[in-house]
Amino acid sequence: MRKVRKIAGMVLLLAVGLFLCTMNFVVQLNNLDSATIMETATLSENKAVQSRLKDLGYYDGPIDGWLGGNTVPAIKAFQRDYGLAVDGIVGKETLAALGVSVGANQSNSDLYLLAKCVYAEARGEPYTGQVAVAAVILNRVANPNFPNTISGVIYQPWAFTAVHDGQISLEPDQTAYNAAQDALNGWDPTYGCIYYYNPTTATSQWIFSRQTVVQIGRHIFAI
Repeated sequence: MRKVRKIAGMVLLLAVGLFLCTMNFVVQLNNLDSATIMETATLSENKAVQSRLKDLGYYDGPIDGWLGGNTVPAIKAFQRDYGLAVDGIVGKETLAALGVSVGANQSNSDLYLLAKCVYAEARGEPYTGQVAVAAVILNRVANPNFPNTISGVIYQPWAFTAVHDGQISLEPDQTAYNAAQDALNGWDPTYGCIYYYNPTTATSQWIFSRQTVVQIGRHIFAI
């Protein structure tokens, strides 16, 4: 009987220990920075989030894929500025606003962001005009006077109206995807232009001083 009681006591102690370990894990999980709980948790996607935040000037830490520490305030600041729920969680809306494509490689992510910008900036333009907008972005990537990534060019401060008025968060249609892909494949209807503007809505006098190359739809493309 004494042996049975001893075994029962050991089992009880093991059960209590297991319960305490489980509760400790739950407490630690609840205490995690909310930004670490991402709907996708691949290292490359986390790095893409940090890279995009750095392009926008919200984050200046290492691109290490860890969405905690200094990344959390950057995420919250971005969410606040873009009218999103300020919770530090990198969910679907935040990912869309950042232009990060979930479950895709970097090439597909670039295509997605390029298509988003085409749709936001030129969805009412003829197809050639949409390709031209994508081409301008790619021409800037290749130009030493601009950032050397698609995200860097698109999110460069004050570069694109659609980024600042929130339209960059809109989901692109298939036409925008096709236009972005055609530009990535090398079609450049602008012949190397790095600027474009609508002459009826442009307010900067500086843009009018640029050399016009071609007009497509409502946009003038210039160098």
